[in-house]
Amino acid sequence: MAPKNKKNPNAKYAVIGLIVALIACVSTGLIGVVKGMAAAEMFTPENPDTINLALQISAALTLIGLLAYALLMPDTIRRFLSGRQARYGSNSLIITLAFLGIIIVVNVLAFQNPGFLGAPWDMTEDQTNTLAPETLKTLATLPDKVTAIAFYTTSLDPSSAEELLLKFKTNSNGKFDYRFVNPDLDPVAAREAGVTGDGKILLQMGETKEIASFASESELTITIIRLISPEARTVYFLQGHGEPPLESGEISFSVAKRTLESKNYTVNTLDLISTNSIPEDALAIIIAGPMKPVSSGEVALLKKYVDAGGALVVMEDPLISTEFGATPDPLAKYLTSDWGITLNDDVVIDLVNTQNPFQAVSSQYNDHPITQNLTENYIVILPQARSISIGEPKENIVQTGIIMTTENSWGETELVAEETPAFSESDIPGPLNLAVAGENTATKGRVIVFGNSIFATDEIFDAYGNGNMFINSVDWAAEQENLININPPQPITRTLQPVENWQLVLMVILTIFVLPGLAVFFGVSSWLSRRRKGLNHGRQNNIYKKHQPAPPRLQRQQRQK
Repeated sequence: MAPKNKKNPNAKYAVIGLIVALIACVSTGLIGVVKGMAAAEMFTPENPDTINLALQISAALTLIGLLAYALLMPDTIRRFLSGRQARYGSNSLIITLAFLGIIIVVNVLAFQNPGFLGAPWDMTEDQTNTLAPETLKTLATLPDKVTAIAFYTTSLDPSSAEELLLKFKTNSNGKFDYRFVNPDLDPVAAREAGVTGDGKILLQMGETKEIASFASESELTITIIRLISPEARTVYFLQGHGEPPLESGEISFSVAKRTLESKNYTVNTLDLISTNSIPEDALAIIIAGPMKPVSSGEVALLKKYVDAGGALVVMEDPLISTEFGATPDPLAKYLTSDWGITLNDDVVIDLVNTQNPFQAVSSQYNDHPITQNLTENYIVILPQARSISIGEPKENIVQTGIIMTTENSWGETELVAEETPAFSESDIPGPLNLAVAGENTATKGRVIVFGNSIFATDEIFDAYGNGNMFINSVDWAAEQENLININPPQPITRTLQPVENWQLVLMVILTIFVLPGLAVFFGVSSWLSRRRKGLNHGRQNNIYKKHQPAPPRLQRQQRQK
C-alpha cells in the first residue's frame, strides 16, 4: 500500500509570505498613485524622496514575499507551472511578446527610415504636425540636396529642432538631411561654418551656404529660399564719427560683421561726409556707437533714403559715454520729430542685476518679428544703456517697444561719479524701453533704435541673446524676414477643470478599491462556483459507485469468504 503524502510543514509559514506580498503589492499601487498625482502636479509632496523610498521598499517586499512562498511551497509552484492554465498562459505570453516585438521593430524602422511607411499621417485636430503648403512647395522645388547642420550645446534642448528637421526630411523626397554638432566639442566645425552662438542651423547646397538664426518652420523655409535664389544683400556701417571698427580690435564689430557675412550679406562701410551719397544697393544702414554726433547734412541724406523705403539700425550710447557734450544731436532730433522715438538723456539702472546695476537686462519682449526667437533663455544684456521713450504716433507710423526692463529699474538723469545711484523725482521710472522699432506703412521705411551699442560688440556678441537681437534687427530692417509668410497652425486650447476634493476622493476609491475589488470578488465567486460544482459531481460519482453491482470476480471472492 502506497504511503500517504506527508503534509508540508512549511505551509503555515508560506502563507505569511503570500500575505506580505499581497499587502506590499497593494501598498505599491497606492504609493504609485500618490507619485503619479504628484507628477501630474495635483499636489506637491513635502519630501518626494520619502515617496520614492517607500515605493522601492514596498516593491521589494512584494518580490521577497513571492519568492519566500515559492521557496516554502515548491510543489505548489511546480504543479501550477505544469498545469493546463500555465500552458495556456505561456501560449498567451508568447503571442503577446511576439506582437510587442513586431510593434517595436516596425517603430524602429519607421524612426530610422521616416519614409518607408509612406507619408506620415497627422491625426491631430489642429494639424500641428503638418508643414505649411508654402514649406512643402519649397521642399518640392529643391534643385539639389540640402544638408542642415544644427549647432546645439548641452545647455539648449534640441528636441523641438530635431522634430522640425525630421519633418523637413520626411517631406523632401530624399533631398533634405540633417545632423547635430556640439560647438563646444567641435569648435573647428562651428568656426568653419561661420556660426557664433547657440541654436543656429547651417544649410548647405553644394558650395552655397545660408544660416538660420533659430529653429522654426518660417526661418528654415526663408533660409532655403535664400539658398535656392541667392541675391546680393548689402548693408553699410556708417563711419566717420568715432564708431568702433569692423576689424578685430579692443572694441569692434568684427563678430557681427562675420555673422552677417555668414548669412550671405555683403557688409561695407559708408562715409557720408566724403561720398555725400547713399549707395543704391543699401538694404540698411547701421549707425553703431558714434562718439560724435551725425551731422545735419548726413541726417538729411539718411532721411531722404528712409523716405524712399530704406532702413536704419541706430545704436546710440548714453551721452556720458560719448564725446557729444553740449553739441546738438541731429539724428536723435530726426528720430523724435519723424518717428516719435526719443533717446533719453539718462543711464538705465537695473536692480535685476544685483552685481552690476548699470547692466540693463531685457526682462520683457513684445510681439514683433525681431523678437520671435527670443525667450527667457535668450535675454539681451545692454551694459551702460540709455532708455527710449515712445511719443504720440505720427501719421502712417507704427511704433513698437521691442524689449523692456522690469519696474525695478529707472533712468538715472543725474549720475554722480563714485556715488551709489538712488531713484529721485527727476529720474524716469521703469519699466523702460531699451529698443524701439518704427515702420512707415506708406513709404515702407523702417528704423530700429537701441539705447546701447556695446551689446553687439565682439566681447558680448555671443552672450545670451545679444547676437540674435542684432542679426534679427538687421534682417527686419533689410526686409529679409518677409520672403515668405507662414502662419503656423494655432493649437486648440483645452483647459483641464480642477476637480473638487470629494470628486478626487471618489475617483481614488473607484480606481483603487471598487474596480479591483469587483474583479477579485467575481474571480473568487467564479472559483467557488466551479469548486462547488466539482464537489457535487464527485459526490454523485460516489453514490453511483455505491449502488453499482460488484464485478463478477469480486462477487465470487465474497461468496468464497
